[in-house]
Amino acid sequence: MEGTIKSKQGKLNYRGLIPIVILLLLWVIYMLDTIQWSLFKDNWFMSVTMIFGSFIAGASSEGGGAIAFPVMTLIYDIMPATARNFSLAIQSVGMTAAALIILRNKYPVEYKYLIPASIGGGIGIIFGTFFIVPYVPATFSKMLFVTFWLSFGVILFYINVVFRRKVLEKMPDLSRIELFMLLIVGFSGGTLSSILGSGLDIFSFAYITIRYQLSEKVATPTSVVAMAINSLIGFSLHYFIIQDFAQEEFNYWLVSIPVVLIGAPMGAYYINRQTRDFVSWLLYIIITVQFIGALLIIRPEGMLLLFTILVFVFGLLFFYAFTRISYWIKRSD
Repeated sequence: MEGTIKSKQGKLNYRGLIPIVILLLLWVIYMLDTIQWSLFKDNWFMSVTMIFGSFIAGASSEGGGAIAFPVMTLIYDIMPATARNFSLAIQSVGMTAAALIILRNKYPVEYKYLIPASIGGGIGIIFGTFFIVPYVPATFSKMLFVTFWLSFGVILFYINVVFRRKVLEKMPDLSRIELFMLLIVGFSGGTLSSILGSGLDIFSFAYITIRYQLSEKVATPTSVVAMAINSLIGFSLHYFIIQDFAQEEFNYWLVSIPVVLIGAPMGAYYINRQTRDFVSWLLYIIITVQFIGALLIIRPEGMLLLFTILVFVFGLLFFYAFTRISYWIKRSD
């Protein structure tokens, strides 16, 4: 009989922790063998950052990169390329650990959304890495990240609080056109991940919660698993093929691994015990804090300010269009 720990909403299968414990032991062995404990002295700020980043990664539709990328680029003035590579690398550990907890404990995952979004996301992150990333200015990528997600947060708040949308626990059977659309959404999210280190998770989450009114309680763990897959692809791409994973990113990665191996699974377990409204409000707060922080640090003006306004307006129209598509389809049924 499998060992279990009782929780408020069922049981936590602690055998699902075995792969996480093995990874943690491998990290300890590597650190003992290479004697690199001194890395914590110079890079402690990344360990602290990922305490929050990993928990958020497991508990919300935003990956650890959604915390790491703005903190690294805005507060510590680290180059976006470095922040992106680190985000993909650390999510490949932390979000994979969270995904193991989600799948092992049978938290709700919508495979009708996960499979096509992950396939599209894999293609998108490869395409974006080679054909989009080289042409995106660093400062613009910072504001693109926080502004686009702010527009999503506004629309989600509108349909949840003002419009009081009704949610579904499962998606309906999808037509070929709908599957194709999910592939496109995944491709777009994967392209964003190639620039920012995360994107597939919240982009697909936005589409599913608005277009199909899927509950945040289901969409969140599904987006975590999708981003874990996307991060593994992105990290492998940069480490093994492009080989631009520099020593700086590697050092940040080493001091953050033990933190995310614990923090991300804790976030996944914690959020599964909360209400849908709590999940939504957590997301609103994260998105708002990120945007305000970016405005205070970057202080956009001129073309950058215009770019920020245009991205926000485009995002509002883009995500609002999802709500209208859903409404029109319902009326036609």
